[in-house]
Amino acid sequence: MNADGVFEGGGIKAIGFVGAVCKMEEAGFKWQRLAGTSAGAIVASLLAVGYTGKELKEIIPGIDYLSFVDGKSLKQISFIKNTFNLLIKYGFYSGDKIEIFLNNLFQKKGRTKFKNICNGNNCKLKVIVSDITRKKAVIFPDDLKEYNIDAKEFSIARAVRMSISLPYYFQPVTLNYKDNLDYMVDGGIFSNFPVWLFDVDGIPRWPTIGFKLVDSDPGKIKKNNILTFTKDLLDSVIYTSDETFITNKDKVRTINIPTMGVKTTEFNISKEKSKELYSSGYNSAENFLSEWNFNQYIRSYRNKS
Repeated sequence: MNADGVFEGGGIKAIGFVGAVCKMEEAGFKWQRLAGTSAGAIVASLLAVGYTGKELKEIIPGIDYLSFVDGKSLKQISFIKNTFNLLIKYGFYSGDKIEIFLNNLFQKKGRTKFKNICNGNNCKLKVIVSDITRKKAVIFPDDLKEYNIDAKEFSIARAVRMSISLPYYFQPVTLNYKDNLDYMVDGGIFSNFPVWLFDVDGIPRWPTIGFKLVDSDPGKIKKNNILTFTKDLLDSVIYTSDETFITNKDKVRTINIPTMGVKTTEFNISKEKSKELYSSGYNSAENFLSEWNFNQYIRSYRNKS
């Protein structure tokens, strides 16, 4: 069955998406359009350029996540370096290593720019980014024209790099707009789970499936220092940003994946925990498929559209 996929943000926890995608593909689902925020944009973009869930299963365990943050955890960076990066560059880490890593993967599929995955105005991928200068969510490649940028020539990895820029943690990316610099950060600031993105009036040709991460025990905001407090505060804001607006018609088409206590920025995640997250995604998709019926969804939620 053809389907569109929308992936929530969630940092390292997005490993669970790979398990869910694998199960969905085993069940015969073929991805037509994909969208994602933050880490969800990473998974969506890899699928959009031609990777399968099975291929991602082979790639994900071999990733050295600590290398994306210079081999250090947040607690290991010196106070001086923290202060310099935060005050001058507005973030502790550059995020460049993630962009390079993704671009290398995209090159292996021969698709590094949006023109490689678009047919006219129809693009296989949509990446959600937050423009905090203009205080709005933007969707790339669609909204690149607002910045007088040729969307066809724009780097997919660059767009994803913008979407994963958790404020203060990763440095923002700037774009020129009307002689100003607009700062682009994590898409979850304004829209972390836009499962509605591909909706149409009337009856859709195929379903949109949402992939969402669920913290069984989110814990409390830490206050032991300003860095961990800020990080947890941002997690609270970003990863609950769309909760109030999820309707029943969205819930029934969403795969909810328990995150097994893994934290958003747990870059030192063990292989064992990574496998648990993968299995959580796989099992959650299996449970979803045992109840999902597209025709029933149409009868219940779309016939009156």
